Amino acid sequence: MSDRIRCACRRCTIRSVMGPAVIITVGLLFLLDQMRGGFLSFSNTFPIILIVIGVVSLASALAPMDGHIDSSFPPVPPPGAPGAAQSLPQNPFPGPGQGQ
Repeated sequence: MSDRIRCACRRCTIRSVMGPAVIITVGLLFLLDQMRGGFLSFSNTFPIILIVIGVVSLASALAPMDGHIDSSFPPVPPPGAPGAAQSLPQNPFPGPGQGQ
């Protein structure tokens, strides 16, 4: 199991549907190709995949982000909690504008 915090806002939930939606669409296109004998071949119906991707992307762009959790940064422990830094670390290497 991962310790990563997963966001449950509507935008992230809709984005997580993108992969399964594309796989199901490709499967249905191959199934229709086999059942109809080439009339609905994959080469003629591949724009449907682009339409599915566009619909899911549009739905996620229009969905609200209420309760969104940004997982790109680790959660910051509250002050005084075990493992919380008491002071900011100092940079050991002087940079431009700092004394030497």
